[in-house]
Amino acid sequence: MSGETEFQPDLQENINRIKDTLGDSSDLLIREFAVKGKKASTKLAVIFICGLSDESKIDDISLELNDLIKNDESQKALEAHSGKDQLAEACFERFKALFLCNSKAEEGSDYDTLYDQILSGNTVILVDGYQKFLILNTYGPKGRSVTEPTTQTIIRGPKDAFTENFQTNISLLRRRIKDKSFKLEIFKLGSITKTTVAVIYLDQLAKPEIIGEVRSRLNQLKVDAVLDSGYIEDLTKDDPYSIFPTTLNSEKPDSVVANLLDGKIAIIVDGSPYVLTVPAFFMDFMQVSEDYYHHFMIGTFTRIIRQIAFFLTLTVPSIYIALTTFHHEMIPPTLLISIAAQREGVPFPAFVEAMLMELTFELLREAGIRMPRAIGSAISIVGALVLGQAAVQAGIISAVMVIIVSITAIASSAIPSYPLGNAIRVIRFLLMMLAASFGLYGIYAGLIALTFHLCKLKSFGVPYMTPLAPQTKGIKDSFLRFPLWSLRYRPSATSKDSSPKINMRGPVKSGKKEDRELY
Repeated sequence: MSGETEFQPDLQENINRIKDTLGDSSDLLIREFAVKGKKASTKLAVIFICGLSDESKIDDISLELNDLIKNDESQKALEAHSGKDQLAEACFERFKALFLCNSKAEEGSDYDTLYDQILSGNTVILVDGYQKFLILNTYGPKGRSVTEPTTQTIIRGPKDAFTENFQTNISLLRRRIKDKSFKLEIFKLGSITKTTVAVIYLDQLAKPEIIGEVRSRLNQLKVDAVLDSGYIEDLTKDDPYSIFPTTLNSEKPDSVVANLLDGKIAIIVDGSPYVLTVPAFFMDFMQVSEDYYHHFMIGTFTRIIRQIAFFLTLTVPSIYIALTTFHHEMIPPTLLISIAAQREGVPFPAFVEAMLMELTFELLREAGIRMPRAIGSAISIVGALVLGQAAVQAGIISAVMVIIVSITAIASSAIPSYPLGNAIRVIRFLLMMLAASFGLYGIYAGLIALTFHLCKLKSFGVPYMTPLAPQTKGIKDSFLRFPLWSLRYRPSATSKDSSPKINMRGPVKSGKKEDRELY
């Protein structure tokens, strides 16, 4: 309907049309002003949606319009026009000149643009008798202020986090990168929601083929709505059936900036506090920004702890099932006797016992997340203790199984990426089934298939296992964290700039004695 006819100059007709199209609701506000010349008069209307627009900006605009209309100089200029059309054009040009100095102002001349701007939180000024309208940037919905991260907590490092406000998120990145190569491209996705999506990269570092791939995938999206960055993550995956995440999401600006400096690309979705970074590699999900804020030996130690936690989460229950079901000879005799004594009254095989405990723990984990915050943690902790103790005393499970599940639960909490942790939780059950069917041979086969799958994956056309395979450049910043001065070059898989990012061969040493004197 909006694009079928040309924009009309009659103000009342346009107001009625806007009310019919957008609905004459209470949050659609229309403020009308009268402009009187000596020989002619006209009217104008300021139209915006309350809640999407910043009302303080609207008040300022209204005051400026009122002052401009009543200004003596303006009155003399307007009185010089004898016709209504000339007066309307003169008003429009004066308003445009006024607001170009104070805020972003654009012209529009079709109904599609008019509706889109009003629904985007901007303010539109219509002048009776003129076939164009003025668009003022007044978008400013109320939202959260910048606070600490809620899911990516750290001990040392910046404490600010992204919010649901689009402009705030962009400013958090610009505060840290003051370089002319900072580029931003805007997309409108969702035929109904028309969600604003920004693609951000450093032009001198990001590879053109990766930038082009991101543009292409976003332009191909034909959906009704994009409500969160998770929509973009799911709809642009190279392998949509893979359970592993191939897009890094973060609510920490310093993490996103570090990825941008490696030549990667950030995707910001209006209304989402999580910013995506592509391409993402497997080792990225095992690292945190805090690794670089401590001594490199401490960073290396914590990375090794996370990698151990990853393998414990993945394999501990399945190895226990395989050993107690098929490979008793691999268990030390003393330990085997202890396990057999504990399992003497248990009516279920090891696989059923493990599945019951793992499923119970997953239920408690989900209940702890969904319950109100005040009682969620108490439900999960007390529930695990009470159920575990009661199940052992009732003879349903053995005490060693409680230990196995506890080790798995603690280790899963040490994986820094929640999406990767979810993938490992599902694969753990598959390995348990293989262990119950084929013993250790089933576990080996499952791990080999898992390795093949990881090596096959790509993230926006770049191998997922970089820098482990197929090339090993950048291996010094994967399993281990080498000193910063030794990480001289950017990763070649994502960056087109081969010049060193750190032009030093070692740490800064003390100078001459006279230069080190304190005063």
